[in-house]
Amino acid sequence: MKIGILQTGHAPDEVRDDLGDVNDFFIRLLDGQDFTFDTYAVVDGDFPDGPTDCDGWLITGSKHGAYEDHPWIPPLETLIRDVYAAGVPLVGICFGHQIIAQALGGRVEKFGGGWAVGRQTYDWQGEEVALNAWHQDQVTALPKNATPLASNAHCENAALVYDTRIFTLQAHPEFGDRMIDGLIQARAGSVPPDLIAQAKTNLGKPNHNTRLAAQIGTFFKDRHL
Repeated sequence: MKIGILQTGHAPDEVRDDLGDVNDFFIRLLDGQDFTFDTYAVVDGDFPDGPTDCDGWLITGSKHGAYEDHPWIPPLETLIRDVYAAGVPLVGICFGHQIIAQALGGRVEKFGGGWAVGRQTYDWQGEEVALNAWHQDQVTALPKNATPLASNAHCENAALVYDTRIFTLQAHPEFGDRMIDGLIQARAGSVPPDLIAQAKTNLGKPNHNTRLAAQIGTFFKDRHL
């Protein structure tokens, strides 16, 4: 099964030599599930010809806001709507979670409650799930066809599913401790010091990246979680 990675940003220079670029994180995350990958750096204007070029699509995270004025955002929103209409499975992570909601009629805003950085715990349909996050923007109004799966006190719409066609997460199952430590070094100046200190304290604690990797794989193959 061929997955098209729609890359909406690049990894910071501080981690790229060690960990690779944004697409490499997802290739590692989904390794061993019989996927092949094509990457389209949509952030640089590289788009597929159409929604059926791949068997499934994954939209990555980004430092950009879904509501910002970039020339690649309107065609990405069009592609999202085309993928949804074509019934090709689509997964969105962080920015991907947000831009999908926006493209389908939801609202994305800079959250008044501030940042979430490092390890977070979520109520996932009655179970506690821990994942790394790094965001201030959030989906604050849902498209009519989105169903929430997970939330916490800071992020109401932390995971969404759109019938059997789209699955999105605000957190980063592709981020381990090395990436969070790199982001602390690269972007700490924009985040309150107490949140950075907490993120450092949480380095080394367990998370559910492997579980989410399996869920993403199952969604691509079987259209359920």
